[in-house]
Amino acid sequence: MYYKKIKKLIIGTNNQGKVREIKNLLPEHIVLDTPKNLNIKSPREIGSSFLENSLIKAKYFSRKAKEICLADDSGLEIDILGKLPGIYSARWAGKKSNFKLAIKKVYKELSKNDVNWKNKIKCRFVCALTIYWPNKKFYQSEGVVEGIISKKPNGNNGFGYDPIFIPKGYKKTFGEMSFKKKFKIDHRYKAFKKIKKFF
Repeated sequence: MYYKKIKKLIIGTNNQGKVREIKNLLPEHIVLDTPKNLNIKSPREIGSSFLENSLIKAKYFSRKAKEICLADDSGLEIDILGKLPGIYSARWAGKKSNFKLAIKKVYKELSKNDVNWKNKIKCRFVCALTIYWPNKKFYQSEGVVEGIISKKPNGNNGFGYDPIFIPKGYKKTFGEMSFKKKFKIDHRYKAFKKIKKFF
């Protein structure tokens, strides 16, 4: 192993839903910091892909906290909408991160595209993870879970677009699934499996 096992890091996000999910992926012995605890605001996400935005965040928070950072950039791609909201998934929720608004926007855009859209609209959740070391080395991984858009929002578990995403092979949305079940099949878990060796 080229790198020493990571024992301490900052989780590079101010999204508390993501903080909770990333904490649950990491081994319990890891000492964790968050931007919220250190009063660090988020950087502007000016990348053109999930991997680029994940790197922007990891580099930024690592420099600010002067420690190793694990950052995530993730979102929902809907084929019929040209893969939107995609990297703009969080921005569709506005400054107050109101995902009820974002979900309404998804349905509005689908209806604009096709009034009778309520059939199987293909989509996927994508997650890009970046580990960034203070010595400027970094490592990235990506995870994808395919699915369809539900006809209406269902479930209060999870966060973001979880209530409208039905993963392939299932009948329930991520919002209806227990965290334990979602955790084993989602995009973040798939991306994390590829970087587990560092922990």
